[in-house]
Amino acid sequence: MIKVGIIGGSGYVAGELIRCLLHHPEAEIDFIYSHSKADLAIEEVHGDLFTIKKIAFSQSINYAVDVVFLCMGHGHSRSFLEENEFSSSTRIIDLSSDFRHNASRDLGNKQFYYGLLPLKKETIKNKKYIANPGCFATAIQLALLPAANAHLLPQEVHIHGITGSTGAGGSLSETGHFSWRNNNISIYKPFQHQHLQEISESLKSLQPEFEGSLNFIPHRGNFTRGILASVYFNSSIDEEDLVNLYSTYYESDPYTSVTTQQVHLKQVVNTNHCLLQVQKIDGKVLITSVIDNLLKGAAGQAIQNMNILFNLDETSGLQLKASYF
Repeated sequence: MIKVGIIGGSGYVAGELIRCLLHHPEAEIDFIYSHSKADLAIEEVHGDLFTIKKIAFSQSINYAVDVVFLCMGHGHSRSFLEENEFSSSTRIIDLSSDFRHNASRDLGNKQFYYGLLPLKKETIKNKKYIANPGCFATAIQLALLPAANAHLLPQEVHIHGITGSTGAGGSLSETGHFSWRNNNISIYKPFQHQHLQEISESLKSLQPEFEGSLNFIPHRGNFTRGILASVYFNSSIDEEDLVNLYSTYYESDPYTSVTTQQVHLKQVVNTNHCLLQVQKIDGKVLITSVIDNLLKGAAGQAIQNMNILFNLDETSGLQLKASYF
């Protein structure tokens, strides 16, 4: 069994990580570290895990586990690893933004590798340190990777995306309160979202000549979880070739599916799947991407990365059905 440690276990993503790992056939949770929740039962923080009686939050760390997931807030993973040293055999999967960019991958003798799947599947095999992608970054990149691989991206790519309230985390904020979010929608960080850099780096790795603009308008949605992103750009490719291009690119990926039918969030919420609707309308390519932001956009992809690191079936622990109704 793979011995697993979790650092920062009280947030939404950590809760989903715990839930999936408890049902993983090859993994066993060794500890869940939380300084603020130490000694509390898991169910006192994650109410959906009320049947789990044998695990409590810990204030101690086992530095010899096989793999550790870092689920702290952005900006904290780097300082944590500077102050704490795990065994030479421990794999580390960071779910923050601290190591996602090319210029920030190194920390002393540790080199992090970007874990966007399936793009980096072969790259991360046998590696020790993985930077898990961002949620919007995952949805948008999966919508654009086949086009970039075929050098189809023009100098203007337009992206509209909407995310559920769990994307903002569990801490209270002015735009996170139910009374503000309910029956409401708003734009935030237009053209300046923090995930644009990692998206651009991946696209340029496939289409080096791409120097265009990713015109991204993110929205806060009045629902709990999920991301829907619509990506569109001008292209001369016809729809049949476009569908074949996307279907071929993802034919061996168990968690990215391509369709010409209309997609919606209920098809993917509570799963590790990304569903892409591929269309060509009036000279424009339109790709609609839907994912669960907490699973495919965070915890699920992190477990998928763990499976690859340990040469397991990458679907282990992730065979989840959508909460459709």
